[in-house]
Amino acid sequence: MSETTLSPVRAVLADDERLMREQLRSRLTEVWPELEIVAEAKNGLEAVELVREHHPDLVFLDIRMPGLTGVDAARQIAQLPEDDSWLVPEIVFITAYDQYAVEAFEQGVADYVLKPAERERLVLTVARIKKRLAQRHNGGGGESAEAAPAETGQAQPLQQLLHQLSAKLNPGGAPKYLQWIQATVGQAIQMIPVEDVLFFISDEKYTRVQTAGVEALIRKPIKELVDELDPALFWQIHRSTLVNVKAINGITRDFRGRQLVGVKGLSEKLEVSRSYTQLFKGM
Repeated sequence: MSETTLSPVRAVLADDERLMREQLRSRLTEVWPELEIVAEAKNGLEAVELVREHHPDLVFLDIRMPGLTGVDAARQIAQLPEDDSWLVPEIVFITAYDQYAVEAFEQGVADYVLKPAERERLVLTVARIKKRLAQRHNGGGGESAEAAPAETGQAQPLQQLLHQLSAKLNPGGAPKYLQWIQATVGQAIQMIPVEDVLFFISDEKYTRVQTAGVEALIRKPIKELVDELDPALFWQIHRSTLVNVKAINGITRDFRGRQLVGVKGLSEKLEVSRSYTQLFKGM
């Protein structure tokens, strides 16, 4: 992405400490003078509303904020509706604690800044963000019409990182994920093992639960399922779609360059929205 030919990257800063916001804004002005900071939030709820209002490309979220933590705010931001002109923003977490700088940050799905923001670390963060924004703008890279199946761990989904951070913020044992889905099949209610589900896909009212032999319906939306399913097993590839990683048999591109996920045993293809193309980077 060339910054000379595209509109300036727009950002929202969220930190409950005014001095920290001012310090980060100052450092960002030094290392990324083209960046346009469109709004600042004092808490997580305000951050979500400002992202909804301003549609930034990037949001800096303090991990610990009153009302709504940065992690919970990121969950809500990740589920905001996209359109052709706006994608869910890239996330950078702000933290005063090294223990939150988990390995997942280094895998490129999100980044972090330690308080107070040091110039050298911020330069690295900015370089990573620019690279990810360029890849998103270019459709995720890769000109090949067909690609091999994704490998778990090749690119960690955002929801997996959020689960890890949430566990660190709220220690108390391993999270308990859904094991069964109670769904409507015809006129009957059926209990479906989660591991048998190939994918979930939502419309405005229902979520379709697809297994190898059954198509069922539930009323639970994707934004709730994201937090209840094991993120190592189910990846969100679109605002309306979760796919079982073990069910992916390949990634193709259509004539418009969109990534499509093939599902084992089915002819149906699942579209990957531009916000999630990094899950299959290099494909």
